[in-house]
Amino acid sequence: MSKWLRLVLTGWLALWSWNAAHTQPLTLHYAQAYSAAHSIFSLPVSVAQREGLFRREGLNVSIVIPVPGGSDKMIAALHDDWADVTHVATPFLIRAALGGSDAVAIDTEFKNPIYSLVAKPEIASFSGLKGKLIGLADEAGTISISMRKLLAMHGLNAGDFAARVQEGTPGRYNCLRGGDCDAVVLGQPQDLQAIAEGYRLMGRSTEAVPDFLYTVTATRRSWAQTHKEALVRFVRGMAAAFAFIRAPENRGRVVKLVAETLGCPDAIAAQTLDLFLQSGSEVLPVRGEIDLAALQQVVAMLGEAGLIKPPLPQAARFVDLDYLRAAGLQ
Repeated sequence: MSKWLRLVLTGWLALWSWNAAHTQPLTLHYAQAYSAAHSIFSLPVSVAQREGLFRREGLNVSIVIPVPGGSDKMIAALHDDWADVTHVATPFLIRAALGGSDAVAIDTEFKNPIYSLVAKPEIASFSGLKGKLIGLADEAGTISISMRKLLAMHGLNAGDFAARVQEGTPGRYNCLRGGDCDAVVLGQPQDLQAIAEGYRLMGRSTEAVPDFLYTVTATRRSWAQTHKEALVRFVRGMAAAFAFIRAPENRGRVVKLVAETLGCPDAIAAQTLDLFLQSGSEVLPVRGEIDLAALQQVVAMLGEAGLIKPPLPQAARFVDLDYLRAAGLQ
């Protein structure tokens, strides 16, 4: 064998070995609350799973749904070794970290959500909500904080109405339709469905609060330090999902996925997608990047609500950008 051929074979074998090492499938356990799994907020992960975007990165993502509950359960899933990474609303990540958890955000799933306050048809104005029962989300979350701000803008403060904490948009939607709640906070597509059914749109969260960072993927620093490659592959898969959602040629497939996941008509699913992708919308990140200013706004909201005490921490404390940077996304 010639020296030149030996060099070519040696180089080829080295390249083959490098590719094999970097494409070997890895497994990652991703936790979702039951309510999130059946809401629009599962869209990025659902797209990445359905379209094989994680598999393309050599990653097997196993979805773990912990005990029924909301975002308050998700960081516990990391500490109890139910999951390696988890979907979580930022207020719960912040409060867990301030309480001693080493959990940090590694990418953004939803940046600035749009929540609607929807009331029974006969309630014509905010004043008509006085003394009524309003279905809210967890009081420690940004949904309820933004809704209480919206209500206060229209003259309704604590004590002017009764509140029922109901986790998840589907549960609040059922409370409204069943007649138990006079008004509820709804995300998409249930708010659009309710409006189509004759319920009244009172206002939206975006009227009351500036842009903020809503949900992220979180992991524990101690786990992440020894699983960097898996996390880099994960954030790349998520970035590909955001690109897929935005691509006009994929519209029909994304609409179908939204409709199937949420059990709504295609027309409502299409309206939801249009709402998210309209010009100037900040609902979805571009590539999963973390906006520290938007996360700092969450810290400020928690401070205003008295849920964390001053001096308020800096948003950078609650993130680890290494994985986005390694993937070329931040």
